[in-house]
Amino acid sequence: MAALETGHAVFCQKPLARSAAETVRIVAAAERAGRLLGVDYAYRHTDALRRIHDLVHTGALGRLYAMDLTFHSALGPEKSWFHDKQASGGGCLMDLGTHLVDLALWILGFPAVEVGGTRLFARGERLRHDDARVEDFASATLDAGSVSVRLACSWRVPAGRDAVIDLQLWGSESGAAVRNLEGSIHELVAERFDGPHREVLSAPPDNWGGRALVEWTRRLAAGEGSTTEGRQFVAVAEVLDRIYGRRGEP
Repeated sequence: MAALETGHAVFCQKPLARSAAETVRIVAAAERAGRLLGVDYAYRHTDALRRIHDLVHTGALGRLYAMDLTFHSALGPEKSWFHDKQASGGGCLMDLGTHLVDLALWILGFPAVEVGGTRLFARGERLRHDDARVEDFASATLDAGSVSVRLACSWRVPAGRDAVIDLQLWGSESGAAVRNLEGSIHELVAERFDGPHREVLSAPPDNWGGRALVEWTRRLAAGEGSTTEGRQFVAVAEVLDRIYGRRGEP
């Protein structure tokens, strides 16, 4: 906020803020300042997810009706602020689930969303929405336009590898998926399915780590002003708020 209010463009790590209300205020500050605001939703910039995005938007899968998205980490964050609800706004859902929500909405073109079937756990114990602890496992179902979406994320899950990243999409004509290789959070494979047959669309190497920042820098150098994706940032934050059971918190 301070950077925007003093006329600076801003590129921020995800999530942009702890709640939808905070996100709205930051986006509004960028619009008032006429400055470019970017958020590091890095997985949008992988070749694997771009291929999936294109399949959906060209209609290659037919009528998309279901998506499953998973991001589990066997390690979990070590820094104390991740586990402080006042500082972080939440746990694994804010850290990993924000990527899943962003990818689902981005792939689907940011439709209206209804949230249901939410579950939050800390070390196997079900959390109430007003619990002071942060969750280390979260799951939810979303009705996103005409598509049924299920998502799950966790820290310190006994996954047998460092991380599990898995996206499955089903359409009336074919299916598609993105999965990580050997527990890596960087190496992704995208595939398209036709019945029992599969086609690899993208595979490592893909040096995508800094692409979100490079794209923001390119836009900034081209003289682009106020945020064009502000509504998208707010939409992601609103879904996270609903999963947490928050209603218009400051």
